[in-house]
Amino acid sequence: MKTVFLLFDSLNLRMLNSYGGNYFETTNFNRLAKKSIQFNNHYVGSMPCMPARRDMHSGRLSFLHRSWGPLEPFDNSFPEILRLNKTYTHLVTDHYHYFEDGGATYHNRFNSWDFIRGQESDPWKAMVQPPLEKLREKYHKSQTNLENRETGYYHYAINSEFIKEEKDFPSVKCFHSGLDFIQTNKDADNWFLQLETFDPHEPFFAPERFREKLKTNYRGPRLDWPQYDKVTETDDEVDELKANYIALVGLCDYLLGTVLDYFDENNLWNDTALILTTDHGFMLGEHDWWAKNRMPLYNEIANIPMYFYHPDYKQYAGEQRNVVTQNIDLMPTFMSMHGHNIPDEVTGKSIINFLDKDNQKDYFALYGYWGGGINISDGNYSYFHYPENFDQYDRSRYQYTLMPTNMRQFFSHEELQTAVMHEPFSFTKNIPVMKVNRILRKTDPHKSLVNTKSALYNLREDPGQLNPIYDQNLISNYKKIMVEEIKKYDPPKELLKNYFDLN
Repeated sequence: MKTVFLLFDSLNLRMLNSYGGNYFETTNFNRLAKKSIQFNNHYVGSMPCMPARRDMHSGRLSFLHRSWGPLEPFDNSFPEILRLNKTYTHLVTDHYHYFEDGGATYHNRFNSWDFIRGQESDPWKAMVQPPLEKLREKYHKSQTNLENRETGYYHYAINSEFIKEEKDFPSVKCFHSGLDFIQTNKDADNWFLQLETFDPHEPFFAPERFREKLKTNYRGPRLDWPQYDKVTETDDEVDELKANYIALVGLCDYLLGTVLDYFDENNLWNDTALILTTDHGFMLGEHDWWAKNRMPLYNEIANIPMYFYHPDYKQYAGEQRNVVTQNIDLMPTFMSMHGHNIPDEVTGKSIINFLDKDNQKDYFALYGYWGGGINISDGNYSYFHYPENFDQYDRSRYQYTLMPTNMRQFFSHEELQTAVMHEPFSFTKNIPVMKVNRILRKTDPHKSLVNTKSALYNLREDPGQLNPIYDQNLISNYKKIMVEEIKKYDPPKELLKNYFDLN
């Protein structure tokens, strides 16, 4: 078995024609839709970037116990299990979070890996005295906090000075590297390639040819990095940000096309699987929000695209499936595709079971941020649950870990001074873990939540999730289902107490 797993970051499903998007022609996503099976109710799990990848590796949700962090010593990791069972695994990525404190255990699970530098605030190019005045003139005022070397804007402004031509863009280099791997190994068998790019994650910086047809009335300095906040920009600024995002999706579409062309030219459709998805979506002004993390997990973030091609199921090309799936389902899928047993701790289900048929029973996607609302969907309804006193609720609750690192730093001394050993959970392989009282920082992905009210939406009648419904019987039913789904993960006792008043 040979598998190519294409992973984008922050890809909004509603940009894609096959999912109903009409912003522009996503030619190559359309090609893949005609070749593969499209899953319409695919969802996130743990949010955002690295929690999502921990879900993918381990086949179970992590956000009930832990915020952003590395793989733990007790975690199952599909590339590691494949590697140890003689399936060669290779990672190509420009996703620099893998190389920060909170992600540094992921790439080492593969046989080999290639890291492409230069995305966003990757500390790549070294300028001790950058031309700050020139850079301030170049970028919109919202992106010019350049005195502080710790900000993402600082490194992005410097990195982009070294990206002059299309060939210099990290995602372009990424796909070149991925195709090199396929070219070198196309006649071999039993390998897995994860080809992953940070795009179309912000900042929305794409080669000019993808932007030139997207005209706006904006005439100011470069504006390509929306704030993680409410929309306060002028109409022209909003249009500019959206156009830059669309241009970056256009680049992603083009790069996908290079892979599809290679499959066509080398007859890889006969023996190679191709799966494409993203870690999460992105708000582009819907509900008056940009980005992710602070708002409720609307479907612009939570409902994500997935295209699935398997050479043994090519007769279903162009079909769609409505079964509810999540990124935790990828791990058992890859395990079963490559002929390996699925570990007992895995709660995801193999998507192979749905390639030749649609939903045979009710499935539920449980998803959220650690310390935030807990959400559930069955594709018909979505329910966002917050404790009634959430606005006063101390969200700095316990984390359970053996790897006390956050996104870009260690846990603080103050946090670690609270640490006690906690008995093993059912998924930690009889290994005790540290119980740490987590203190929220400014850098936490969801540092300030708003609209923290429980809400139920009918997705069939209200796909935009604009009008919450107040049917108490339905709400009680989804709350009950949510509790039962949570219990599958052996949750911390305080979570059930804080969120549902259950002992």
